[in-house]
Amino acid sequence: MNYFKKILRFAKPYKSYAFLNILFNILYSIFNVLSIIIFIPTLGILFSTQEKVFKAPVYNGLGSLQVYLKDSLNYFLTQKVDGEGPLAALVFICVASIIIFFLKNLFRYAAMYVLAYLRTGMVKDIQDSLYLKTLDLPLGYFSESRKGDLIARMTSDVKEIEGSIINSLEALAREPITIVIVLISMLAISAQLTLFVFIFLPIAGFLISIVGKRLKAQSLEAQKETGTFLSFLEETLGALKIIKGFNAEERLATKFTDSTSRFKKIMISVVQRHGLASPFSEFLGVAVVITVLWYGGSLVLGNQSTLTPQEFMGYIGLFYTIINPVKAITTVNYNIKKGNASAERIFEVLETENPIKDISAAQKKESLENHIDLKNVSFKYADDYVLEDFNLKVQKGHTVALVGQSGSGKSTIANLVTRFYEVNEGEILIDGLNIKNITKKSLRGLMGLVTQDSILFNDSVRNNIALGKENATEEELVEAAKIANAHDFIMELPKGYDTNIGDSGNKLSGGQKQRLSIARAVLKNPPIMILDEATSALDTESERLVQDALEKMMRNRTSIVIAHRLSTIQNADSIVVLNKGKITEQGTHDELMKSEKGYRKLVEMQSMA
Repeated sequence: MNYFKKILRFAKPYKSYAFLNILFNILYSIFNVLSIIIFIPTLGILFSTQEKVFKAPVYNGLGSLQVYLKDSLNYFLTQKVDGEGPLAALVFICVASIIIFFLKNLFRYAAMYVLAYLRTGMVKDIQDSLYLKTLDLPLGYFSESRKGDLIARMTSDVKEIEGSIINSLEALAREPITIVIVLISMLAISAQLTLFVFIFLPIAGFLISIVGKRLKAQSLEAQKETGTFLSFLEETLGALKIIKGFNAEERLATKFTDSTSRFKKIMISVVQRHGLASPFSEFLGVAVVITVLWYGGSLVLGNQSTLTPQEFMGYIGLFYTIINPVKAITTVNYNIKKGNASAERIFEVLETENPIKDISAAQKKESLENHIDLKNVSFKYADDYVLEDFNLKVQKGHTVALVGQSGSGKSTIANLVTRFYEVNEGEILIDGLNIKNITKKSLRGLMGLVTQDSILFNDSVRNNIALGKENATEEELVEAAKIANAHDFIMELPKGYDTNIGDSGNKLSGGQKQRLSIARAVLKNPPIMILDEATSALDTESERLVQDALEKMMRNRTSIVIAHRLSTIQNADSIVVLNKGKITEQGTHDELMKSEKGYRKLVEMQSMA
């Protein structure tokens, strides 16, 4: 129930709808009871056993309210039968019954009507919270979690919560109210018989609860398996070319069908156990009704009670009315246990702490005045250090290139400067201010990022470039595209800047996608530019265009360039050669070529290649 309470927090903004729902359910329950009670005098009139009251009753306070209401109705019916005959009294009761049933169903619909706002609002807020949390979580979280599993939590788990928990709110609001009002009515008719009922209801409830003990555990297994095969699906869609190229369809299909087979096995057990709830509770309910029928009938037939036959039949009708609410609450219990498994998975994400967050005294920084300084920085992703006691200073307006073998720590430096990851030891300073003391938003506002993989969205060219700056003008967009050598090919597209570029920009070539990424960074116009192997995946012609765009973009900017192709960084102010997280050489291209160490060997190897 702990996760159920947490889910209910999302209902707070909609509490006015919850109050209205409770009010309408109270009115529904009252008219539901009246729809049964109204038939008691009907039976009395039909069988001529209706109690006659010839003197108008007197109201003597709440203690005698039930007697007063009963005598008032009997007095009215007595007057009606004596004055106009039994048929007129019967017509009156029939008309009253129609009005009561109309009001009962009207209030039931009104309760469901207002609940729709609460139910759909909660689902939206849960999905919004998950998405916002996904945006907030650090990159390290996603290196440990499968994207497919996160998608499963945002889709099937939220759907399960909607179906199992949120949709149960109607029953949770209506059924307890109905039970209370029906029980009060039953006590008013016969306290002795109602006390007898109380002996059997807890026994029935205990037996029903035994059935659902493993339901939550099995539901949790099912949702985890859903995340597994959604991960397979997500990986498959992103790697279809490789799968087909290596004839790996059968192996991937086997992995996927093994996962869905496990899911099928778990769900068979869940569905069977869940399906047992309704018939089992109904059987127990009928058994209790028959027991009450036997006991109450023996009291009436043996003249051991003041109950009249029509009151006893009305009592049985009321008792049978209470069976469905009790059964509904039992079903709610199963649903909540089933939904709790999904709620647990959702709150596992929502309650994940982001270790990279702004301190209370964090400052905004809007410009780079002097330099970026990495002092004694050590960092590790897992057990082994990628950088250890690393020092580097980047002066304002200078271009610093980082080169070295894969795994030497080049991209790690870019991830630490942008604070995508937190240093384990040491500090990174901008103009002498530790980046931990700068708000993340303003820190990243200082930086433009162009990565090896062009990350574009299934949207128009215009909106992909405009991601770099809100409310950018048409002139600014075009100018950024021209600097990135992208304007000409954009104008050749079917709709120019309004052309949709497809999923991940797959309607464009690699060079075109990269030039759009550069245009996005140019439009942002940041003082610091970080280029992470921005040309390594391009052909020679595309590389020439992109490199020209990069050089125009880096003019008068502070740039950190992670380079794979060394020919692209010969004009850098400083080239830093890394090996296993340490600097082995540092200097200009000409200086390093004279040293005849690691850098020169790398250049010669690439030239030979």
